Amino acid sequence: MADKGDDHAETYKAFHEAVNMTAAKLDAFLETDESQLVGQKKDGGEATGHREGRRIVELLRTKKTDLTDDDYAHMAKVVGYVHRHLKQGGPKEADKVKESPWRLSLMNWGHDPLKDD
Repeated sequence: MADKGDDHAETYKAFHEAVNMTAAKLDAFLETDESQLVGQKKDGGEATGHREGRRIVELLRTKKTDLTDDDYAHMAKVVGYVHRHLKQGGPKEADKVKESPWRLSLMNWGHDPLKDD
């Protein structure tokens, strides 16, 4: 059985590979109309992805030594979402990807598919 430290190390690495936006870039994006227009909303409130984005900013700003088991569980959730959403794929025409709900939703979760690494 793998120990929690090994699992946490793998989760941390996967999270930082999936989340390719900095805390500052994500925070700024979350303030845009585009960010707030996409995603599933319950009762007309904040979209799930937008709320997740705020949590991801917190995680990115938290020192590794201060992360909790709950933080690591949330990081794993983010990795799963980003990977599933990427597999679904976005618009086939490259010029339609930039403003697509697919990309904007991923960006709420901290991943910009158009970012050059």
